[in-house]
Amino acid sequence: MRHAPTAHGLAGALMICVTAAMAMLSARAATAQDVDFAGQTVELVIPFSQGGGSDVWARFHAPLLARHLPGQPSIVVRNEPGSGGTRGSNAFAEDASADGLSLLGTSGSSLFAYLLGDFRVRYDFDDWSVLMASPTGGVVYVAGDLGVASWRDIAALQDHQLVFASQGITSLDLVPMLAFRVLGLDANYVFGYTGRHDGLEAMRLHEVNIDYQTTSAYLQNVAPMVAAGDAVPLFSWGIVDADGSVRRDPTFPDLPTLEELYEHLHGTQPSGPEYDAYRVFASAGFAAQKMLVLPGDTPPAIRETWLQAIRAARSDPEYIARAPAILGAYQSLVGDDAQHLAASVTRIDDAPRRFVLEWLADEYSIRLTE
Repeated sequence: MRHAPTAHGLAGALMICVTAAMAMLSARAATAQDVDFAGQTVELVIPFSQGGGSDVWARFHAPLLARHLPGQPSIVVRNEPGSGGTRGSNAFAEDASADGLSLLGTSGSSLFAYLLGDFRVRYDFDDWSVLMASPTGGVVYVAGDLGVASWRDIAALQDHQLVFASQGITSLDLVPMLAFRVLGLDANYVFGYTGRHDGLEAMRLHEVNIDYQTTSAYLQNVAPMVAAGDAVPLFSWGIVDADGSVRRDPTFPDLPTLEELYEHLHGTQPSGPEYDAYRVFASAGFAAQKMLVLPGDTPPAIRETWLQAIRAARSDPEYIARAPAILGAYQSLVGDDAQHLAASVTRIDDAPRRFVLEWLADEYSIRLTE
């Protein structure tokens, strides 16, 4: 006959569990302390071109992380653009070592290709260990010579043919493409660009007249254009609260969200399958827009060493002083919190996925699945 445990037995069992847990933590900490990257070179792969938001994000973090890693290794950012972020991500999935010297910075573009089942994807987010997940925002802006003084003049854009430089259908550019469709703007797309910085250069060369940049690239590269009158911001993606409501991005409090801009233009709130798809992909693409990952088979001690360095870097006075101006007013998640967020954004309901796939097939003759 099986007897219920006594209070004394429960206390003893609890003490054994606590002692075992403390021993495990001590062993883990001791093992992590043994990791030393002295004289090593860490390669941080960014699957996009130089100058874009992911590149700015990576190059801001690299020296701070190197400072707080044991042995202070050199961290080299390697840009490997192509195929909307899938080329560099595929190469990392196939070749990255599990010794803590190979990391990947993902973006919404590499996430969207994965969510949509793009046949070019040969990576799986479930195979990666997420160290940090950084939310970000973004701003859509137009050329200063379109005769638009501010976002309040958006109705005047309906008389213009707009041209947008895109990295590809499954990239993060899917969000502005859906947004332009929701707003009823006549936007035409030039595909084949390898990064958002290329879109910025196309704007500077007057090859296109509407663009967006994620927060870090916007603050660094576009804000001076706005100050000079060469660009006019229209709206930001906003941020999503825990209850699902959308509010203005705190980094850009003077800019409306798409929802506000739509109401300003049409007198009502947006709705319908196009808007539903926009909301899903905007939330997925920006809540954990940039993730720092290791191969999933990286030893726990090395992962813990990286997590300690990330937490130390986030407390570094240089990070605290410079991050808001470069990255915006966002709070990154680290460790298990980042892993849990990644698990939530790497899943998608069938309805918005099916809508986007059918839209791309019908309007652009693009079929992503084999």
